[in-house]
Amino acid sequence: MPDRAAPLLCPDDPAPVEVVAGASGWVISVEHGGRAIPRALGTLGVPARRLADHIGWDPGAARLARALARRLSATLVLQRYSRLVIDCNRPWSAPDLCAEISDSTPVPGNAGLSPAARRARWAAIHAPFHAALAGALARPGLAGLISVHSFTPRRRSDPAPRPWPVGLLWRQDNPLARHLAAALAGDPDARPLGINAPYAIEDASDYTIPVQAEPRRLPHVLIELRNDLLRSEARAAAWADRIARPLLNRSPP
Repeated sequence: MPDRAAPLLCPDDPAPVEVVAGASGWVISVEHGGRAIPRALGTLGVPARRLADHIGWDPGAARLARALARRLSATLVLQRYSRLVIDCNRPWSAPDLCAEISDSTPVPGNAGLSPAARRARWAAIHAPFHAALAGALARPGLAGLISVHSFTPRRRSDPAPRPWPVGLLWRQDNPLARHLAAALAGDPDARPLGINAPYAIEDASDYTIPVQAEPRRLPHVLIELRNDLLRSEARAAAWADRIARPLLNRSPP
């Protein structure tokens, strides 16, 4: 585990986490919700157009999460910094915690990063986000944790099309995931529904679900929306309706 590190963020850098309190027992996390970079790190040597793409953040995920939080009266915990600075859904030991290459794009500012530099990023961004999320999950009467992400239709490193409009990820059986999967399976706009696609949750490559949800035996699901479906407020609102409707209309079995 990382130990103490010199501060990374300047006073005029954005706070690493945004928390919007909600009245219900739902908690929504957004690990890749922003694309800010600390002033001290410049652009990490990455072109602006790539920083705005899926390697820099999850496009549309914050838009979807905000809309979903409004519908569920959920508490929203959103991380504001680029995943290229540090990936808040990766454990300390993950090789892509501070990726040197992301989907065939070099990240010069992460090349040969020292342990001290990694610790500084963890202390400034990763740890505060997960402390805020743990605080939100410490409340009594939780309904469940929904981790919101988006994925690109095609990657440079593997250009095969990814056909799923939405993927639902979990590995510890729980009623929230099963209930939402059953509801979306009947929605033509969600087909083909990805179950543990386009990714699977693993201890070596994931942090929020293994660390925040599973040890608490908390109902949970990680939602992956294809980012071309979230390019406008209207489209994100429509997907928020699809996801919220089964959660509001009946309790998970």
